[in-house]
Amino acid sequence: MSLFFLLFLSSLMVVNWAESCPCERPELCQQIRDERDFEVFVFDVGGKTWKSYNWSVVTTVATFGKYDAELMCHAHSKGARVVLKGDVHLADIVDQNNRTGWITEKVKLAKSQFMDGINIDIEQAVEEGSPEYLALTDLVKETTEAFHREIPGSQVSFDVAWSPKCIDKRCYDYVTIAESCDLVFVMSYDEQSQILGDCIAMANAPVTQTLHAYDQYLNLKIAPEKLVMGVPWYGYDYPCLNLSQEGICCIAKVPFRGAPCSDAAGKQKAYSWIMKQVNSSLSGRLWDGKQQAPNFNYMDPEGQIHQVWYDDPESICLKTDFVKSKGLRGVGMWNGNILDYSDDPVAKQQSAMMWNALFGC
Repeated sequence: MSLFFLLFLSSLMVVNWAESCPCERPELCQQIRDERDFEVFVFDVGGKTWKSYNWSVVTTVATFGKYDAELMCHAHSKGARVVLKGDVHLADIVDQNNRTGWITEKVKLAKSQFMDGINIDIEQAVEEGSPEYLALTDLVKETTEAFHREIPGSQVSFDVAWSPKCIDKRCYDYVTIAESCDLVFVMSYDEQSQILGDCIAMANAPVTQTLHAYDQYLNLKIAPEKLVMGVPWYGYDYPCLNLSQEGICCIAKVPFRGAPCSDAAGKQKAYSWIMKQVNSSLSGRLWDGKQQAPNFNYMDPEGQIHQVWYDDPESICLKTDFVKSKGLRGVGMWNGNILDYSDDPVAKQQSAMMWNALFGC
């Protein structure tokens, strides 16, 4: 095959690639390869609120909503990666051929959408040493190898529970998984998914409990530069069966994966909703010194008392200070869409403070 013919084929490929690029500037379809010293990892669940993100700090956007070519183009213009969501029923990928097929499909999809990697979000119960346990470990390794080979400079991340202690029966091979992929996103929220003590409303992510769990990961000899701290931009609204004079809210017993009670007794509420509700609440913002988290009580139109636990800049920065002190890879949140990005000046200030809290106090 002549050199001229090879150059001709190469030019055709470049032309086809440029024609399929949805961006106004074709170079924005080139995958992002540069590494940032500090990772700000944003989960996006769809819509157009991403236009109001603080793009001066965002490094990676994990797209958990419908694919948005405009988002991809804009993120690339800011030097930020856009990565796929990767989820699969673990029983289906115990078979090597099925696993390889899944990986091949995801790589092909990432290429066709000009994306920069994948965020593997499984969250399924797994018994240590089971076929699914081994398959999940292999999946992360093989996915990372395939993406790095097919999309040079791509990023593969894996989401883990707030603690490695088999939370929600997710008994994964955390050490091998962390070694295999580029980033481990620690979901430091939903920490009341298994309530083993009194069935009462508590903080979504109590500070001491949250930070102690990072020590658990680090004690496994997982490199700190692999760990990204995830913080919640939402809270839980619990109907109280009884609210004591001391402010303790007893909640309904809703079992989850072996625990008699869980945060499923409440409902997740966006920070934007919380900021509106707290102003008309019975108590106003309260601060729990032990859990180091804000909360408030309100009465609904039917006369039911509720207690809401959430995170705000004060509680978040107590955690993100730890990121710097321990040399972790970065921070992120679930999710970027749920602040109030309206033109209201108070909302603008509240949203800016939440972004700023990602970098500590």
